[in-house]
Amino acid sequence: MPRLAVAPLVGALLLLTLAGCSSTYYSTLEKFGVHKRDVMVDRVSEARDAQEEAKEQFQSAYEQFASVVQVDGGDLEEQYKVLNSAYEKSEARAAEVHDRIGAVESVAQALFEEWESELDQYSSASLRRDSKQKLSQTRKQYHQLMAAMRRAEDKIQPVLVVFHDQVLYLKHNLNARAIAALQGEMLGLEREVAQLLAEMEASIREADQFISQLHQG
Repeated sequence: MPRLAVAPLVGALLLLTLAGCSSTYYSTLEKFGVHKRDVMVDRVSEARDAQEEAKEQFQSAYEQFASVVQVDGGDLEEQYKVLNSAYEKSEARAAEVHDRIGAVESVAQALFEEWESELDQYSSASLRRDSKQKLSQTRKQYHQLMAAMRRAEDKIQPVLVVFHDQVLYLKHNLNARAIAALQGEMLGLEREVAQLLAEMEASIREADQFISQLHQG
């Protein structure tokens, strides 16, 4: 089922997941022809998109921070508001990434448990071997994907910490000295952001590859 067709149904059944009825949730989806593999593809796509949006937001936020500390003078109150808004948007994107990765892990566990349990249902030994091999390959690819996503997520917090420190400092020091003090922090921030963007790009590539392999399987 195409992703656009899956999404409304998944959204309508979200309350079942929130209530802790994951087995009922997946069973209901399957009655509509939506299998765990479909949900897996959909959630990996959403996690990838969330990382892409976060990458763009953190890049934009860094540029805003850099532009503020490079300007001599101006309305410091307004500059504080701009940076605080950039920080809050970045924090929201980080939360979205975290939630999407968790959703991928949830369906992956259900998919692999089902796949494993159904291997014994084959009467054909060759088909069983082939399915078992594909399960092993998919698990390996999944673990590579999760490692990439978690590495990228781990790079988010250090950047958020620096963003928060700068916003907080500017909030209580709306003067030229504050801008001068923040300038000294920009080199470290630039390095942290560069590492974050690199890890996110790697994770996004890994997600695209995983989705492609699932479609081929």
